[in-house]
Amino acid sequence: MPQVDTILSRSDHIGTIGARSGIQRDTYSITPGLYCVGRPTGDSPVLVTANYKLTFDALRSELGGVDVWILVVDTRGINVWCAAGKGTFSTEEIAYQVRRAGLMEVVNHRELILPQCGAPGVSALNLKTACGFKGTFGPIRATDIKCFLASGKTADEIMRSVTFNLLERAALIPLEIFLLLKPFALTLVCLVLFSGFGPDIYSLDRVLLRGGSIALVTIMSVLAGAVLVALLLPWIPGRQFWLKGLLLGILVAVFTVLRFLPFVGWTAVIGMALWAMSVSSFLAMNFTGSTPYTSLSGVEMEMRKGLAIQIVSALLGLFCWLAGPFFL
Repeated sequence: MPQVDTILSRSDHIGTIGARSGIQRDTYSITPGLYCVGRPTGDSPVLVTANYKLTFDALRSELGGVDVWILVVDTRGINVWCAAGKGTFSTEEIAYQVRRAGLMEVVNHRELILPQCGAPGVSALNLKTACGFKGTFGPIRATDIKCFLASGKTADEIMRSVTFNLLERAALIPLEIFLLLKPFALTLVCLVLFSGFGPDIYSLDRVLLRGGSIALVTIMSVLAGAVLVALLLPWIPGRQFWLKGLLLGILVAVFTVLRFLPFVGWTAVIGMALWAMSVSSFLAMNFTGSTPYTSLSGVEMEMRKGLAIQIVSALLGLFCWLAGPFFL
């Protein structure tokens, strides 16, 4: 039986940095199956988690001095909360891994401790029917797991409460920025190059003036949607993320009008403003997901509504921006 250490190594910490920044996020996973921490017996508890290594490391690093089994299910390298929303951390997958690991021959009891964030994808009642093990939902955070086990598998209100404070929100930003680098760079280059077209066909002066202005507005829009939405989330009005991003995009649009109107004219500045709102709104949607307050169907409805507005705004904005030199 594979035994895992509760102390993370240097390579584990380097891998965490890579996953947090998005460098190796798509391949940062471990093999599903049954693992052990310490010297578990047939009476030791069984903790269930995802095969996303960042999730697995967060759990095992909190299990020092505890003898437990860890059943890792195949979530395609996705964390518990997202996998539950996508259907890969599911009743069927857990039951399959129970049978595959021969867990009935390993432990004497018939209980699995499930991560609470996996609740959207798991039916504890159906799990008992599917594999003979009942599911007990543990605490939200891995840091509380030892206290949960020591208190007879009971969780208080704090253990059941989800927090999303400033530091937790800020941890999402590096990944968002990294994932944007390639499409952002390509988009920026295209915008700057196309800025040179006008009545006299092409002008390098327009590339510098108009290209520099649209580049600045695009950068500000990216920062508004991918950074400020995360940091200022509780204080931005509205519940839907596309709307929160749109509101911050409006602030960028106001700056655009005040700063660039004398240089590029009304047509172009309106195009820049529409572009800014669509970019900020689109990027803000990356923070939405399936939670106790937003179901998967609710997320899909939000995205359909938001995408329609974003696409129209972006296309109209780009048209006005390109047409700007012809209306000066």
